[in-house]
Amino acid sequence: MSEDASASTDGQFVYGMPTYENRRVAIDEVHARPYLLIEAPRVLVQLAFMNDGNLAKDKATLAELSSRMGASLPDDDTPLHGLTFEQGDLHCEKHTEFSTYLWCTPLDPETGNPSGEDPFKHGFTPPGPVICGIRLDVLAWTEETAKYIDRFDPISRCHSLVEDGTAEIVTDFRQDADGLTRMLILDRGLTPMRLGALAQRLLEIETYRTLALLGIPLTRSLGPHLRAIEKRLAAITDEMRKSARHDSEALLSRLTDLSAELEADTAASLYRFGASRAYYEIVEERLAALGETFVPGCYRWRSFLHRRIAPAMRTCRAIEERQANLSDKLARATSLLRSWIDVELERQNGDLLASMNNRAKLQLQLQQTVEGLSVAAISYYVIGLLSYLIKGIPGIHDAVAPELVISALVPVVLLAIWWTVRRIRHSHSDHGLPPGKDRI
Repeated sequence: MSEDASASTDGQFVYGMPTYENRRVAIDEVHARPYLLIEAPRVLVQLAFMNDGNLAKDKATLAELSSRMGASLPDDDTPLHGLTFEQGDLHCEKHTEFSTYLWCTPLDPETGNPSGEDPFKHGFTPPGPVICGIRLDVLAWTEETAKYIDRFDPISRCHSLVEDGTAEIVTDFRQDADGLTRMLILDRGLTPMRLGALAQRLLEIETYRTLALLGIPLTRSLGPHLRAIEKRLAAITDEMRKSARHDSEALLSRLTDLSAELEADTAASLYRFGASRAYYEIVEERLAALGETFVPGCYRWRSFLHRRIAPAMRTCRAIEERQANLSDKLARATSLLRSWIDVELERQNGDLLASMNNRAKLQLQLQQTVEGLSVAAISYYVIGLLSYLIKGIPGIHDAVAPELVISALVPVVLLAIWWTVRRIRHSHSDHGLPPGKDRI
């Protein structure tokens, strides 16, 4: 194969033209999780582990399994890993916050037990705590295997015909001694591909319905806290109605603390409630794809789960709506208090400006008084200097008495100094006027 052909095979080129960098990811995603090819009798055991997306834990678990089972370790970059060994196949699928490990092996029809060694026992290292465990038995329908239906609890037994009557699915959603939810498929002629697709749907229904209900403990813990916040908000708004203008700052501090508590709860529950909604939508899609036909005397899977999961999802939505409504109420109360505080600040600013205006008037009066005193003082010193000057003029005593000359100069000096001080003050004041404005 030529170099160009090899590059095209890798998806880097189409008709010799370079492709978009993420095109291969989008194309491979369609084939990332293929259905298993299953033929009865078969048993599928799947465990789901919460690992918060820590891929290192899955890597260590897969390495241990590969070494113990004598299988090659697959590529770490793929979301789906497959291990094949003498006792069957093991498939690991990685998700955002959890990973699933599915062991598929032949079923011994005589004992009803899986053939070979169970990989989840004898030294298995889990990548995290178990959130869901399922055992799905796949048997060909016979009068003998039909008796397996009676092993399920009749109180909660769900039994439906699916795939146009070519298969029966049965469960009671109860756990056995190993903590696994037991399920049964009675095959009436499905192809291995359709049987694998049906088994995958049933496994996903149980896994995702368990994950969807993880929001229930959170709603139980948030409910009393929300009620406490609502009561505290009601008390604060009642105080606002009575004495908000006197205690507005203290009330605003209490509202701010209340908002911080609510936002912390909302942030803590945001991911869990969003994930629960997404998981519930997957459950609804998988149940709708089953196309169940009613079996008299038994529940259908969809009606049984919907009657129990839907109220839980409504409770999650109700908590989210209460959080949103409380946030809006707190925002409105805070805005109202801030408005009152702003009005009070404006009033205080007005009083401050009025006080500053009065001070300016007092300073002006003081300045005018000082100007008058300064004119008198300066005139006194100027007249004193002039008296020395006049008395020192030769022959002034023969022509006129110096005292008369000094007396005549007193009003002239006073007017001259007063005019000079006034001009200086006006020149300083003119610097504060806008351009083009003349002082009147």
